[in-house]
Amino acid sequence: MEIRMDFLNWLDHDTSMKILGCLQDPADLVRVSSVSRSWRHFVIANGLCKQLCLRMFPHFLRVDCVSEPGCGNEKASEVGCSKFVEWETLKREHKAYAFLAQGCLLFPFKECILDAISASSTDNYPVESIRNTLRQGDHSEGRPSYWSSKGQRDAKVPETLVYKLVADICVITEIDIQPFQAYFQRGSPIYSAISVRFLMGHPKCPMGDPLGEPLDDTAHDKFIWTYSSPEFPMAQENSLQNFKLPEPVVCIGGILQIELLGRVQRQEMDDLFYICVAHVQVKGRPLSPAFGVEMLGPSGKFVLKALSCDPPSLPDDDSSYHGGHLHGRVDLELIMNAWRGEGDLEYDWDSEDEVDDELAAL
Repeated sequence: MEIRMDFLNWLDHDTSMKILGCLQDPADLVRVSSVSRSWRHFVIANGLCKQLCLRMFPHFLRVDCVSEPGCGNEKASEVGCSKFVEWETLKREHKAYAFLAQGCLLFPFKECILDAISASSTDNYPVESIRNTLRQGDHSEGRPSYWSSKGQRDAKVPETLVYKLVADICVITEIDIQPFQAYFQRGSPIYSAISVRFLMGHPKCPMGDPLGEPLDDTAHDKFIWTYSSPEFPMAQENSLQNFKLPEPVVCIGGILQIELLGRVQRQEMDDLFYICVAHVQVKGRPLSPAFGVEMLGPSGKFVLKALSCDPPSLPDDDSSYHGGHLHGRVDLELIMNAWRGEGDLEYDWDSEDEVDDELAAL
């Protein structure tokens, strides 16, 4: 007769944690939790998926709690500290953080700007509005299409452009900016900045419809910035210039600010320095409709809303999946099935144990 042994029963807790802590992929932890009831209990009770997600993406350290549709936002400490409620909270976090980490790696890579919010100044509104930067190229309907700052005598005066992203949580990897070349002026000058920097964060207060008219306004008192990039030099060229962030950044709150630092080009007719931008693109992985956030005041803490177990459709030609095309799809489907409670989870031992070890261990 074959003898099967569960090594977790023979090892102390710390050793088991060190072994399972070596797993670097949330899909592997989901597979581990599918081996047996006791292994599933160990993974969930010790929050291994949450720990891995926070190691991979420290931005989520600001999560206050996880909510699902119909479950409310209450933490166990707020509803009586019953062991059953604590266990339900741990299970919810296990599913949410496994799906969240994998979504940050595997959701489709796409354009992430929803709309323009504001510019620090605009020279000739609405003809030279920031909204023109949402259009590709530097022409629209036969006319020049660009945003222009107001003129300044001091070349050091910066400008800012603020955008609303397509989701509350986006993993941003790169930003493209095309300076505008004024071909209708003598010499066809290019009104680039000297350098650029990128800030990401969330509104201090809930925003209205972002599709309203963009404003001329500085954003310092309206948003809380949780990320600031290094400064990147900008070339004085009429091309879509790529600025790749040192590492993927999780933008929580869906707000991006572009800081245009320094001016290089004077306008001949008034001898003032201007900055003009034809087009802006932001590239990354939006995590909607699967996840949303509810900010909890100026602390930066937020409720992570696990809204859906269905990610956006996975395009056949997206070769950027972590771990390879087919492997990435299989991993994501595995976690989605675990989220829904679907799939055949084969418990290879304890087959005669009909007691739900999850509750028996409480």
